[in-house]
Amino acid sequence: MRRIVRFFFYGAVFCGLAFLCLSLLDRAGVLDRLAPGPADKVAVLEITGVITQSRPIIDKLISYRENDKVRAIVVRIDSPGGGVGPAQEIHEEILKTRDSKIIVASMGSVAASGGYYIACGAHKIVANPGTITGSIGVIIEFANIEELLGKIGLKSVVIKSGKYKDILSPTRELRDEERLLLQEVIDTVHSQFINAVAEGRKLSRDQVVAIADGRILSGEQALKLGLVDTLGNLQDAIKIAAEQAGISGKPTVLYPEKKKPSLLEFFIDSALSRLQTRIVQEFTGARYQMPQPE
Repeated sequence: MRRIVRFFFYGAVFCGLAFLCLSLLDRAGVLDRLAPGPADKVAVLEITGVITQSRPIIDKLISYRENDKVRAIVVRIDSPGGGVGPAQEIHEEILKTRDSKIIVASMGSVAASGGYYIACGAHKIVANPGTITGSIGVIIEFANIEELLGKIGLKSVVIKSGKYKDILSPTRELRDEERLLLQEVIDTVHSQFINAVAEGRKLSRDQVVAIADGRILSGEQALKLGLVDTLGNLQDAIKIAAEQAGISGKPTVLYPEKKKPSLLEFFIDSALSRLQTRIVQEFTGARYQMPQPE
């Protein structure tokens, strides 16, 4: 009896470890590279929400780049932008990948600021007519609560090693020399953004400077200005990527894995989604959306 129990116990442990190893290999893209079949795959890489980190996206991009069966990558962007550093890191990795894979950027509802910065690294950019894009610019903003603290009898005390160490302190006014220093930083990064757009879109620097004032554009407007190549949806972008990569017939599309939420996450996400919809309906005056047919 004990032998039977041990047999089933060790069998269950072995099966569990085997499943774990296969899962890890699958996440790393190893199984897909080892699987038989032609090199006719188009991989879809999603970039959604505010861009705050680059590592997960870069890891997936490298995995697709090292996969011999992936001939093209469609970078699906639905992001208003985010941190300068993460956007530049992703953009740089896309440039490295261009040498071995066809890269097509597909814009969703919004691909602006850092989202557009990333798209500039692709061979082709596909946008919907109503996609919000552009916003070529850089911004720093912070709140000043000095007067509020004074009203409640609080005062900030700072001990620093240099005169600029507390340059964005919310407890005091920004000095003129500090404003000048920050403006120089902003102008430098803005220039980097302009250069990336000019190089990626084969435009002159003057052409980009003329529209690099932070303005947003529709996909249709961006097409006229040379900021995107054509209008279309994700499926159109996949088709273009396949054609550019020389894939004959219908390509095999590798879509990103969907994370399965826990029961608690499901209820929380559902509640937040309903709350967000309610707030937008009740309190938002201006909305960018298509009207519902009557």
